Amino acid sequence: MKIKRILVCCLMIITVSFGASLTLKAAIGVGAWDALALTGSSINGIQVGTVGMIFNFICIFIELIILKKDFKIKHALQIVLCFIIGCTINLFFYDILGGIDLSNYFVRVTILILGYVINAFTVAVIMLLDVVTFALEGACMAISNKLGFKFHVFRQVVDILCIIISIILALIFDVPLAIREGTLIGMLIFGPIMGIFMKLLKPIFKKYNLTDYA
Repeated sequence: MKIKRILVCCLMIITVSFGASLTLKAAIGVGAWDALALTGSSINGIQVGTVGMIFNFICIFIELIILKKDFKIKHALQIVLCFIIGCTINLFFYDILGGIDLSNYFVRVTILILGYVINAFTVAVIMLLDVVTFALEGACMAISNKLGFKFHVFRQVVDILCIIISIILALIFDVPLAIREGTLIGMLIFGPIMGIFMKLLKPIFKKYNLTDYA
């Protein structure tokens, strides 16, 4: 595992936290997994990055239970990844962006899209580097392999469940809905934009020996 890949990955981890913080700051709906964390934060008052960290640690525990002796260093690195993302989201969202007032709806939409573009870029880079995977994807991969499901189908099912649970919890505890038009915008643009970034970045990363993708 080359040091330059690790360094680039660390930079991208911080960047993806900033992108996620922008989508949260826009406050017009976030992705399914983030919506679950945001709803949990609204209910118990714990900072959203910390709630997300807890959920991600649960995913890593699920991986450990399923993989057992196949739980490698690459999987263990997710613990560091989750901790950094949780702390930096709290830093960006509450401390750096906390005092900024976004009252204009057009500005909110612009900030949301910017956040999704940043996240699409950083996730594409992290996937190409192949140093570490996100905890949720790792858990979904472990479960789908164990039960014989197709990964992309199971991953989509998890998103749907997160959306349903977020809505139910918001209604029960009377907290703001985290599932809104921003969620739909993310579903429409995130995947295609990430695909574009991966296509553009792959030859550059191969040139500098930053990826093993063919």
